[in-house]
Amino acid sequence: MSSESHNTKIDIKGSAFKKYFFNTSWLFTEKAVRLVVNFLVGIFVVRYLGAELNGIFAYATSLIGILTAVAGLGLTNIITREFVKKENESESILGTAFVLKTASSVLLFLLIIVFYLFADTYENLILLIVSSSLVLSIFDQIEFYFNAKVEAKFPVIVKFLSFIVVDVLKILAIILNLDLVYFAAIFSLEKLILSAGLWYLYQRRKGTIFNWSFDKVRAKQLLTDSWPLMFSTIAVTIYMRIDKVILKELMNSEAVGIYDAAVRLCEGWYFIPMAISSSLFPAIVNAKKKSEKLYNNRLQKLYDLMVFISLGIAIPITIFSEEIITIAYGSDFIEAASVLTIYIWAGIPVFLGTANSQYLINENFTKISLARTVIGMILNIALNFLLIPKYGLAGSAWATLISYSVATFYIFVYPQSRYQFILMIKSLFLIRLISGKYFNGK
Repeated sequence: MSSESHNTKIDIKGSAFKKYFFNTSWLFTEKAVRLVVNFLVGIFVVRYLGAELNGIFAYATSLIGILTAVAGLGLTNIITREFVKKENESESILGTAFVLKTASSVLLFLLIIVFYLFADTYENLILLIVSSSLVLSIFDQIEFYFNAKVEAKFPVIVKFLSFIVVDVLKILAIILNLDLVYFAAIFSLEKLILSAGLWYLYQRRKGTIFNWSFDKVRAKQLLTDSWPLMFSTIAVTIYMRIDKVILKELMNSEAVGIYDAAVRLCEGWYFIPMAISSSLFPAIVNAKKKSEKLYNNRLQKLYDLMVFISLGIAIPITIFSEEIITIAYGSDFIEAASVLTIYIWAGIPVFLGTANSQYLINENFTKISLARTVIGMILNIALNFLLIPKYGLAGSAWATLISYSVATFYIFVYPQSRYQFILMIKSLFLIRLISGKYFNGK
């Protein structure tokens, strides 16, 4: 083996690897515990609310999810990159991101208030309460700061405590037989607790937020870099949430509630690629500085890992879909099983797409990211309107699977990203596993 090939291996005994490994472990632990606890509590909440009320709540959170993407301005990965590249300018980065996000969040919340004043209905009341989460999430950038510093354990502890408190409140709401309004309030309360915790964490470990500064030049540069990602994030959120909105319009709240029950079991796993990618993003950035071969080697292994994990999730859930739905939600939700067997396979393009997005960001191919996401969004909307009238809930699930797949592999269209398409295809068809290269470290 040549020295060049040897250099592409990751030193598992090195301090850098251990640092990233433990950082990923913290992210995984919090997300895994959240998955289990939220899944169990979510079962009781869905059972308690029933299909119709669960549909109303899912409809509201889907709309707010889209607006949250708008309020974020696509800054998440951009400021993470800036924290890594410009370590000594963190206060300016934090302050500028804070002002930009706060302004956008407040503006959107005011628009929702105006909308509610002109349409005072129960469903819009739920929407108004849930929308308050927009202005209660203004310190999110602190979490990205700690992640960039490979210190994920600190925000993880805050997030762990916040969701435990919230899940306890959900259980109390069920015991006390409270209205859906209280569940909407609890949804927003979690954002408040998390923001307060992140603020306290930063004050204790890094200094006061009053040292943050707003830089107009930096703001302009951040927005210039992030606007393709902003539209990409909005497009991603739309085609991940729009199915429930369209279902509500073409069918009813009960259909949304049944569909949402299945989607919960699928999207609950999406923390895995996000946790891995966000934690390894600094390592991928640094690999580019060393060599192109090391860079692509790490990306290939990341794609391989994503396929292995997503297949390991999809196969058993497909086989036991009816049993899973019946045990989780009861026989009243059995129709969700057909959705589950289709939707769960969307995890493969989601896992690969999440990993590949790190490459696009690092190469500053944000316009490619935007293009493939917009294609996926348009296709998803069109397929939902086409397939739901014919196939009902299953039609919406097929629309999601097809559009996610097209969006992920759309990078083939562009010559500069076509090699990454080849790497993902190798992973998808298990070429490296079959050839033995994955376990040989080649």
